[in-house]
Amino acid sequence: MKYLLYLLFFSLSVTMLLISCSSKRKKEVSATQGQRGGMKPPPPKVDVFIVQTETISETIEVSGTLVADEATEIHPEVSGRIIGLYIREGAFIGKGAILAKLYDGDLQAQKRKLEVQLKIAEQTENRYQQLEKIGGISKQDYDITALQVSNLRADLDIINTSIAKTVIRAPFSGKLGLKEVSVGAFVTPLSILTIIQKTSDIKIDFNVPEKYINQIRPGTFVNFTVDGSDRNYSALVMATESGIAQATRSLTIRARVKGDQTGLVPGGFAKVKLNFDPNSNALMIPSQAIVPQARGKKTVLFSNGTAKFVDVTTGVRDSSMVQITSGLNKGDTVVVTGLLSVKPGAPITLAKVVNQSSASIQ
Repeated sequence: MKYLLYLLFFSLSVTMLLISCSSKRKKEVSATQGQRGGMKPPPPKVDVFIVQTETISETIEVSGTLVADEATEIHPEVSGRIIGLYIREGAFIGKGAILAKLYDGDLQAQKRKLEVQLKIAEQTENRYQQLEKIGGISKQDYDITALQVSNLRADLDIINTSIAKTVIRAPFSGKLGLKEVSVGAFVTPLSILTIIQKTSDIKIDFNVPEKYINQIRPGTFVNFTVDGSDRNYSALVMATESGIAQATRSLTIRARVKGDQTGLVPGGFAKVKLNFDPNSNALMIPSQAIVPQARGKKTVLFSNGTAKFVDVTTGVRDSSMVQITSGLNKGDTVVVTGLLSVKPGAPITLAKVVNQSSASIQ
């Protein structure tokens, strides 16, 4: 009997518990349905930025290379054995200084032979000239002798030129590099004896991206620095390359260094700083207002209480602001917060204007 009472009590408890859970579930479902049907979530609140024009001065830094005003490899014009080498490595020499001498014994022998032949031919020409005047020989005989004299003189000039080519001289004043040959070596016109560079007037070459080429003109001054020195050097733009390099989409600029050039070595690396003319009509917005896309960039406009997504093109940027070159106009209202919760065409409400205390919101 007691067992039946326990069983009855347990059944009543389970029944009451099930009834209670069912009632609570119905209340939750009813509340959820009421929230979905009649109560919509409020539009997200966002902070905005009013687009205004600002004056910015753009500065970029590019790499450059120091270039000697004149530089060339020293090659002999003819083949031969070196019998004299006068290259002082690292020394400054003047134009026309002798750097090397090739063996010319065979040429000197030919020269002496031609000089003797020419002397005899000139004497013969003089005798034939006197005979031709008195009718002792024909005009043709005299002309043949005169032609022989002319040919010998031409051959002698050729020999003298060949002898002169055995003497290798500096083409201009400059600093010599390291010598690549020694006395006794047989050299050809392909052999490099040394390198000479004119270091009294150094140039600098650097590349400028395509978008900036219209702002670099001959006569423009640029500043640069070199590794291992805190000095600032200046250079005057003198010329540009004839066209833009297709591989890098940049234009090569050449400038001539002005002022003291102490510490500058041709071939050295330089950091060139370019300061462009200020732009007084630049449109600047906060960097967080840019929404990156797979193709391009967008920003969100606050337009009549709704979100409007527009494509933009950016330009110069700093730590907090970015320039907009296309896509926005002065006075546009740009959303800067809550961008993850904003959808195109969805309603949004204004929280505050971050850059103006009072402004007309579009």
